[in-house]
Amino acid sequence: METLREVLVPSLPLARLRPLIGEERFERLEDGAVRTRELVDGGVVWNVNSTASCGGVAEMLQVIVGYGRGAGLDVRWLVAKGDAAFFGITKRIHNQIHGMPGDGGPLGASEHARFEAISARNAAALVDLVRAGDVVILHDPQTAGLCEPLQARGVHTVWRCHIGSDVTNHWTEQAWSFLLPYVKGADAFVFSRHEYVPAGIPREQVFVIPPSIDPFSPKNRELTPDTVERILRTIGLHAGGEGGPLATFERADGTRGRVRHRAMVVGDALADPSLPLVVQVSRWDRLKDMHGVMLGFAEATVGRVDANLALVGPSVDGVADDPEGAAVLHECIDAWHSLDPSRRAHIRLVSLPMSDIEENAIMVNAVQRAATVVVQKSIAEGFGLTVAEAMWKAKPVVASAVGGIVDQLTPDTGVLLDDPHDLTAFGHRVAGLLVDPERLARLGRNAQARVRDDFVGDRHLLQYGTLLASLLGRRR
Repeated sequence: METLREVLVPSLPLARLRPLIGEERFERLEDGAVRTRELVDGGVVWNVNSTASCGGVAEMLQVIVGYGRGAGLDVRWLVAKGDAAFFGITKRIHNQIHGMPGDGGPLGASEHARFEAISARNAAALVDLVRAGDVVILHDPQTAGLCEPLQARGVHTVWRCHIGSDVTNHWTEQAWSFLLPYVKGADAFVFSRHEYVPAGIPREQVFVIPPSIDPFSPKNRELTPDTVERILRTIGLHAGGEGGPLATFERADGTRGRVRHRAMVVGDALADPSLPLVVQVSRWDRLKDMHGVMLGFAEATVGRVDANLALVGPSVDGVADDPEGAAVLHECIDAWHSLDPSRRAHIRLVSLPMSDIEENAIMVNAVQRAATVVVQKSIAEGFGLTVAEAMWKAKPVVASAVGGIVDQLTPDTGVLLDDPHDLTAFGHRVAGLLVDPERLARLGRNAQARVRDDFVGDRHLLQYGTLLASLLGRRR
């Protein structure tokens, strides 16, 4: 089995944040960069996770690594490898940390043995790369087994968990009982919310750092209406893609790319661009409840307002660490076929190609910008960066009041659903927004301002600087 692939991320200049965040915030960012460079003193800050694409962690690492390099630090990103059995175990842990049974399978001796075997292969490659005094930030359950070998190498080790649950139950206790022995020796722990910190982790070693977005990334940068329409035609959501001009975009390395690949679209006909569009963008993951979004829209939005729904996720072949994706997509397709044709005509399932990650990001950007309302009706959520992404595009969001979503949305910026299982209430709230254009515009404006204030990368970078100062200051 191949182990440890490096993801090459271009350096992102801090200066491009200056016009967005203003002089005072930018000066704090520059001062923080100087202090952190002095502390790191030529060492390397490594990040290790389990996938280079798809999902909030990979997107966040593009930002953190890019701007870290732009700040003059040697920041690198490695992707650890696993097999189907390993990722089946870590997906089970993922679901259980969210308080859900997932596939209901065990986390016993055989699961420990497989987890440790894969971890040992990745660790053997990793310890040959790092030096004593380096910092390694390990992301999520897939990397937990790397902590102890790194500690033995004299490396400053941080375990960063992007998921969690506000409540504890049998499933959360089982997952944490499995994981905590592997990470207990870490020098520091990072969570997105205080509520996610499990019992057994010393509070004095915990840092709470919510994620952020990069407004200049392909997924979030400004797009003209013409570019948005060209992309929707190319992917097959709107008519006219055959033979029409292709949209172009600037890649992270400064070269030009073209949006040329078609999505897999399940629908009776191409969407009418004159109708309001409701969008949910997420993995094909049961916790994101694409199935429930579809049923709630079909039963309680269609008939009250003339609008379309697009459920947008990645091609399931492009997400190596999520073995449930294909099954969830096929369940959604089966459910779509079972809908009454008059309601089904308003709904499309869209699987975006993953062969070119930046092209995929531009596609997501265009779909979100085409939306009248963006929804995120998750059953459980670690943070939910798609909410911040939509807010940045001045889109009103209807989302479940779960996990980190409640840290992003307020009554002035969107609509929070008290019960994500109440499909009728969900559909009615969406319909109510769609017929109130003044409220749509007001929520969108407020949402964008909130992201600029709280969820742009300068805050995130400064918090990581504080973490590094805590670790590296101990050696002086």
